[in-house]
Amino acid sequence: MDRTSIRGRNIKLVVVVVSQSGHKDDTNEERMIALRKRAEVDSKNLIIFVPDAEAELQQSLSRLSTAFGDLANTYYRDESRKVKARLERKSFGSVELNVRYCFKVAVYAEFRRDWPEALKLYEDAYHALREMVGTSTRMPPIQRLVEIKTIAEQLHFKMSTLLLHTGKVAEAIAWFRQHTANYRRLVGAPEVIFLHWEWLSRQYLVFAQLLETSSAIALQVPSMGSVPAEKPTEWEFHPAYYYQLAASYLKEKNICLEFALSISEAVDPIDGSAESVVASLYVGQFSRLLEHGGAYIMQPLADDEYVRYTLAEGKRFQDSFEIIALLKRCFEAYSNSNAERTAAYCGFQMAREYFLLSDFSKAKQIFDSVASLYRREGWLLSLWEVLGYLRECSKGMSSAKDFIEYSLEMAALPETTGAFEPLTKDCGPAGPATLSQRTKIHTEAFQVARGESELNSKEQNGQLKVNSEYPLYLEVDLVSPLRVVLLALVAFHQPTVKPGAPTLITIALRSQLPTNVEIDQLEVQFNQSECNFIIVNGQKPQIAAISNVQPGRRVETAPALVLATNKWLRLTYEIKSDQSGKLECIYVIARIGPNFTICCRAESPASMNDLPLWRFENLLETIPIKDPGLASSGQKAIQVEEPDPHVDLILGSAGPALVGESFILPVTVASKGHALFSGELKINLVDTRGGGLLSPREEEPFSADNLHVELVDISCDVPEDQSDSLSDKIQKIQPSFGLISVPSLDVGDKWSCKLKIKWNRPKPIMLYVSLGYFPQSGEPSSQKVHVHKSLQIEGKTAVTISHRYMLPFRQDPLLLSKIKSVTEPDQMPSLALNELTMLIIGVKNCSEVPLRLLSISIETEESNGACSVQPQNEEFREPIVHVPGEEFKKVFTIYPNGNSNKLRIGTVSLRWERDSSVVGCAQVTKHRLPDVNVELPLLVVSLECPPHAILGNPFVYSVKIHNQTEKLQEMKCSISDSQSFVLSGPHSDTMLVLPQSVHVVSYMLVPLGLGSLQLPRVTVNSVRYSAGLQPSAAASLIFVYPAKPHFESSDT
Repeated sequence: MDRTSIRGRNIKLVVVVVSQSGHKDDTNEERMIALRKRAEVDSKNLIIFVPDAEAELQQSLSRLSTAFGDLANTYYRDESRKVKARLERKSFGSVELNVRYCFKVAVYAEFRRDWPEALKLYEDAYHALREMVGTSTRMPPIQRLVEIKTIAEQLHFKMSTLLLHTGKVAEAIAWFRQHTANYRRLVGAPEVIFLHWEWLSRQYLVFAQLLETSSAIALQVPSMGSVPAEKPTEWEFHPAYYYQLAASYLKEKNICLEFALSISEAVDPIDGSAESVVASLYVGQFSRLLEHGGAYIMQPLADDEYVRYTLAEGKRFQDSFEIIALLKRCFEAYSNSNAERTAAYCGFQMAREYFLLSDFSKAKQIFDSVASLYRREGWLLSLWEVLGYLRECSKGMSSAKDFIEYSLEMAALPETTGAFEPLTKDCGPAGPATLSQRTKIHTEAFQVARGESELNSKEQNGQLKVNSEYPLYLEVDLVSPLRVVLLALVAFHQPTVKPGAPTLITIALRSQLPTNVEIDQLEVQFNQSECNFIIVNGQKPQIAAISNVQPGRRVETAPALVLATNKWLRLTYEIKSDQSGKLECIYVIARIGPNFTICCRAESPASMNDLPLWRFENLLETIPIKDPGLASSGQKAIQVEEPDPHVDLILGSAGPALVGESFILPVTVASKGHALFSGELKINLVDTRGGGLLSPREEEPFSADNLHVELVDISCDVPEDQSDSLSDKIQKIQPSFGLISVPSLDVGDKWSCKLKIKWNRPKPIMLYVSLGYFPQSGEPSSQKVHVHKSLQIEGKTAVTISHRYMLPFRQDPLLLSKIKSVTEPDQMPSLALNELTMLIIGVKNCSEVPLRLLSISIETEESNGACSVQPQNEEFREPIVHVPGEEFKKVFTIYPNGNSNKLRIGTVSLRWERDSSVVGCAQVTKHRLPDVNVELPLLVVSLECPPHAILGNPFVYSVKIHNQTEKLQEMKCSISDSQSFVLSGPHSDTMLVLPQSVHVVSYMLVPLGLGSLQLPRVTVNSVRYSAGLQPSAAASLIFVYPAKPHFESSDT
């Protein structure tokens, strides 16, 4: 390599030696030093590249990247110094070179990632460029200004990018504000003023895209001192704000372009000379490309040629679709930010562009959404303009219905102050919102609706026409904007009425249309179609007679049906209904002409809502109905009462119901003044406390036991002459509902049935019985009559069963479970193994009626004979009368003979019946005894003494200790003195009781008193178990006679 060929050209060499990882001898230090000297390169620019080892490959690439980066930085720094030296010496002959040098050094600074330097030099270039405006040069003035704006756009793009990508959003916005202010007034020559608006639109579009895609990077960029420190508004931080202004300026560009094209006579549809104009090598300049001798040359353009070129280009491209795209982005952004009003404005501008493109379908869709907001906000002038566009869109789509709706809504809008003729161009295609214009629209709409005229549509061969083939039907509901066109209030004069009795109804109509409206026919419709009637206009009898009058329909004639502006038309008529229930007016239908109908949903005066757009207008308030009471509280519905029944429904009750029994309730139907045909009896059981009849135990599957109360059966008496016909009648029975057919009855006849209701748990219920029948046979139009009765029945528990265990008299076993220091709350009771235990069963009458107890038994559950119960079943010879509140007790003996930690004793079963019920109606109440623990007692202590004593005669009082363990037991026995007895024997003694043996301690007592005396208290303590046994006070009593008593035995 010849080094002399690159000397003096600021070229740096990097030598890369490619070596395999296994040939390190080829790249030893001596050879590398020789190679570096021969190539005259620094050690850092001699790189050994090893491609076949992953770790060394990464290190080689890193060294190579560092070397090239350092060399590039060095090169750009050196070049920057050269250009900056010229700038400091100001050794340039023109301002253009100053701008060029600043831009070049700034680009070099960007390459070196010296962001503060780049931003400063871009700013210097921008200010130097601004000084060039107005200076005379050899370039034509129009192209000169275009070039300056193009370069300013490039410089602004560079500075905005640096500021936004470093997180300085507020400074970037402030700089953009200054940039647009600097060039906003430099519009240029009048014939190319559209280029200025296009350039300004592009500034907003580019900045919006930068603001939308910018991401803050941790770069240190200083604040720009030349930017004013005004704080940006909240909207200036949203890209949608700039997209909106970009679309606005692009729209202004189209307006100016159309004006320039209209006054230019030199522009053909396709200017051939414009095809040879191309962008020059310099930014912002254009030249003509000519072919000369097989080569292409660039020829400068004159301003006239440049103007013709720009006009031809502007005519060839349409900006409407770009405007729509920008406005759509604004609309979506504002909608997502819940800025409804700004979004509506952008939507309006977008819809207007679709309208100019004759895309009426899309335009109408957007205009409708904008109009709904303007109606809600009450912006009359804006709503007027939108409705004008919607009216034209409907005409373009040949939709007569939409055209009439929008026209009538416009005509019924309130008058707006300040709407005068000079503002016509700002009011849309409908013109100014004046009274004369509203009247004109009103007249035109009704001429089309009546079929008196037809309007040509913007579609091909399309017309707006209303005739018999294309009738027009408008519906006005409670939220329709057409309520201002026709508002119908209906009020009944009475809240209730008897079937067939007449009552008065008033229909009040009002319209806000600017001129009077004459109605040919009114039809009032109810939920009961037989009450519908028609009101015809007395001034047009020949038309009313032929217009939609059904045969048999009631027809009324009014003197005139004319609606004046903001005045109520009141019509009052009689009406009667033979059908009970709710009678409600639903629609008031107005027919104007043979093919135009307005169906208005009826409203009640008491619940009438104001007209939103007329709420704050200065109008004379009038009431819809002359009666002030009806005007404030009138309703469009009335309740028609049921016919008076002449049949009695009798519910018999035998007192409260008892849980477990089948409660019989007789129901009697007695005809007094009506014959009864097609009768049905409905039975409903309802909880009086509002809950259900189902048990709250959700884990159990559904069954009859889950129901607190259930309807079991319905038995009825069937007349012999109707037994065959009644077999096909309805009979449905559910736990809480029953339905049964009632046979036909003549006047004076009776029929009865019995309801069988069963209570599984105590619960009060309300029994509802409803009888529905026809008083006449074979007439489907006759009114059904209903009779309702209710009865509250209290379901109570008949008996409650309790139990308790008792030990044998004067016997006390020591159980291990009873000597625990801590007793568990859910611990089962314990019984002594092979010892007799008494079970006391208590039965209490909780009802209000006397009961008869028939039998009581214990159904054992153990099948292995682990426990014997005596007596197991006892049938009472004579039923025991159990009065309310009384408790009956029965004693059973239990003898456990098997050791078990969970012994199932069984279930107590009690058969009972009411004292007044017939034989065979016995009920069974069961009570399951809880499980018990059976264990062998450690010790059994029993006291033995005679059943009675005689004054002065001694008797033996023994304490028997039975050790049932396999261990020797040390026992302590003590006895206390008593004033009623003379005691002989040890007061305190300690003894040893052998395993499986009995030890007896005897005392001799002599009674000193008479009557029931307390024996001396005996206490027995076990040393091993630290437990004491002491007989109860009842077990220590004995009766002392003065002499030996004589007892006589009885056979009874």
